[in-house]
Amino acid sequence: MLKPLFRFRGAKLLAYIRQLALAVAIVMLRSSSGQTAEPPSAPVPAPLSAAVVKQLRERLASGTLRWGGDAEGGAPYQLRDPHDPERVIGFEVELVDAVAAELSKWLNRPLTAQFVQYEWTSLPLGLDKHDFDLIASGFEAGPRWAAAYRLSRPYYVCHQELAIRRNEAERIKTLDDCRTRIVGTLAASAAERLLTSRGFTDIVAYDGQVEPYLDLELGRVDAVLLDSPITTYYGRTNPAFAFLAAPQGEVQYVLAVARRDEPLVAALDAALGELIRSGQLRDILRRWRLWNSAQTALVLPPGNATELSGLGFDAAGQPVAGMETPPADATDVNLVAASARDWTFARYAPLLLAAAGTTVTLSLASMSLAMTGGLIVSLCRLYGPRPVQAAALGYVEFFRGIPLLLVLFFLYFGLANYGVDLPATRTAVLGFGLTYAAYEAEVYRSAIRSVPRGQWEAALALGMSGPQAFRKVIFPQALRTALAPMTNDFVALFKDTSLVSVIAVRELTKEYLILSRSSLKFVELGLLTAALYLAMSIPLGYLSRWLERRWGAV
Repeated sequence: MLKPLFRFRGAKLLAYIRQLALAVAIVMLRSSSGQTAEPPSAPVPAPLSAAVVKQLRERLASGTLRWGGDAEGGAPYQLRDPHDPERVIGFEVELVDAVAAELSKWLNRPLTAQFVQYEWTSLPLGLDKHDFDLIASGFEAGPRWAAAYRLSRPYYVCHQELAIRRNEAERIKTLDDCRTRIVGTLAASAAERLLTSRGFTDIVAYDGQVEPYLDLELGRVDAVLLDSPITTYYGRTNPAFAFLAAPQGEVQYVLAVARRDEPLVAALDAALGELIRSGQLRDILRRWRLWNSAQTALVLPPGNATELSGLGFDAAGQPVAGMETPPADATDVNLVAASARDWTFARYAPLLLAAAGTTVTLSLASMSLAMTGGLIVSLCRLYGPRPVQAAALGYVEFFRGIPLLLVLFFLYFGLANYGVDLPATRTAVLGFGLTYAAYEAEVYRSAIRSVPRGQWEAALALGMSGPQAFRKVIFPQALRTALAPMTNDFVALFKDTSLVSVIAVRELTKEYLILSRSSLKFVELGLLTAALYLAMSIPLGYLSRWLERRWGAV
């Protein structure tokens, strides 16, 4: 009885082993063929096609979604964290992070959002130059930008609000009451365009959103017109101000990409739609105290019940109970006051020191180029053939006659249109070097001509050739004379490096502006910044005087 039972079970076990071996062989065969199975990606949303997703994978192959903004702009867009000034926070920072997370699901690969510090007014130029993939910095929708760039669906809707001093609330009831008064606003903003279209002539346009309210409190302007997110964090926190009840023109914030990036803007639209439907955008806006009934305008198509629900509205567009109350983790509207309180010397000094290092590096490299180029140009003017002398004179007059800022813009943004894409730091060194070479050329020329003619004759009488006489006799004497004006130019170059922030180089002055506008510590930070500039320039004066004494200059 035992033998038949054993044979039966043994045959069954043998069959199982054969099946297992066959399965292992199939798996090994597939592995050896090089076909690896990718983890399943998230379902592609309806607006996107497989072809668009493929193009997007190629476009973002680096795994980084670079976006341009300006931390100098302040709350609630992008600003330095009151608890960690090295970190940038803001509702748009959270928004782009969430967009990148959505895109990574469809791309089936990690995608990280990277913030690129850029001058706010230069953001469109930076997008043209491919310094980043998109703009997210309170970028306002409108026909002007729609003609030049591809704009996403809106992610926030607001209005402009007029702030006045509370003691003038009885005399100013409407925006038109300020037509004969001084009104402050943000340069290149929808608010400035609104004032211009309404016939206002006495407009003060500021580069930052802090200064208008400071001037309003000091009485330098009579009213301030800015977007409601700005008033939430900078205007309404000051009890000295009153606000008109009637809001002004509507503004929609959008993400902007280059015209060529149609797949990217389609993906951004899809990602924003997912953030709206899932409620993530609503949560971000509520956390930053920006959620209100105006956000029903974000819904596409109008009346979309799913998006209305995700934004916190019912089918009739009415706020769901509890949505208007900020959540427990809502951001403090007094962020600037928190920065002023928490930013001690130990926290902000390292940032200014690092920026000062950038300034020193730029200055040394630029001055080295200027001194070398200036010497060549001066020699061409003094000893070259007439056509060379004329060209050298033209060089000097050209670069002495045009603003340095124009040179930087041309080299960085202008040449990019012709396929010459220079990095920002190299552009700064080249721009400063070319410009200051013109000044150094004149310093060298006058110093060389000040050497008595008899020195040439004596050197030649000793059997020296012309180049030898210049190198060993004339130039050492001329350098002593040129030392003082060269030092002046070097000190001036240190200060002129503040211009390079327009081409996305964060040097000492730009770092000061970002930190001071995030904390209102204009005096405290300004004194440290001034001390750093003095620490860079004063030693140059001592070095110049020491060399003069050592070389026996008169």
